[in-house]
Amino acid sequence: MEHRPDAPFGDLLTAVLTPFDDNGSVDYATFWRLVKHLAENGSDGLVIAGTTGESPTLSHVEKIALFKAAKEAVGDRVKIIAGTGTYNTKVSIELTEQAAEVGCDGVMAVTPYYSKPPQEGIYQHFVAIAEATDLPVLLYNIPGRTARLIDIETLSRLAEHPKILAVKDAVDDLEWTGKAIAALPEGFAVYSGSDGMTKGMLDLGGVGVVSVASHLAGNHIKRMVQAAKSGDDDEAQRLHDGLSPLFDALFLEPNPMPLKAGMNALWATVGQPRLPLIPASEETAASIEQAMAAVQDL
Repeated sequence: MEHRPDAPFGDLLTAVLTPFDDNGSVDYATFWRLVKHLAENGSDGLVIAGTTGESPTLSHVEKIALFKAAKEAVGDRVKIIAGTGTYNTKVSIELTEQAAEVGCDGVMAVTPYYSKPPQEGIYQHFVAIAEATDLPVLLYNIPGRTARLIDIETLSRLAEHPKILAVKDAVDDLEWTGKAIAALPEGFAVYSGSDGMTKGMLDLGGVGVVSVASHLAGNHIKRMVQAAKSGDDDEAQRLHDGLSPLFDALFLEPNPMPLKAGMNALWATVGQPRLPLIPASEETAASIEQAMAAVQDL
């Protein structure tokens, strides 16, 4: 990539958490308020039912209801990206078709997990999803959770597909990402999938971030991304440094355990995670509150 490509889903996407009530059911009223809040505080797009949304413990019906609720809550103000990828290609296609029916603006498809498919299986899985509808596709490369890396050759093949526009890179290896960006066709977009890696990825030619921390500091993260993309490296670095304690605190325990603790303390009640995740520790919650106090001064 000689030039930074356009960001097809916007500069800042938030990977939205799923609120639950005291009985463990989806709290759609709080979800409605949350997506409106995010749309008003820096987010250009909202990823629904991804890792942060606890997709493995959401039912098919709950996912579709969340996609529909998000679109109805914010309309065309931000892009709604439906997390439709699973380890089951047939189910992923069905979810993608239903996401299109309820008006979503795109889909995010994670690498098939658990079954450890070969690269050709990964390629065919993503192509089948992309060809199911007219929606643009954001790939999600997160080998730490899926036990499979979308390798650079496979990613380059997928980038040639007209509906596969971008990848959320949570490989957490900037050297690998730099090689990937250099190999990918011009116009294919790379988003950071880890808040702490965003500044480094933007320096390599990335276009933005799919963020967890933007629940709490969306406007600050948006400013960091825009500063980096406009060439104001000093400002981007200042914001990155100030936000880094928050990025670290939100991953002291498995995501979204810390995020839910932070939101319960600093925004509104979003409930606790579903098992097998559990509530974050008091120490983690205190670290998030301390980090947020510093963010306010940026």
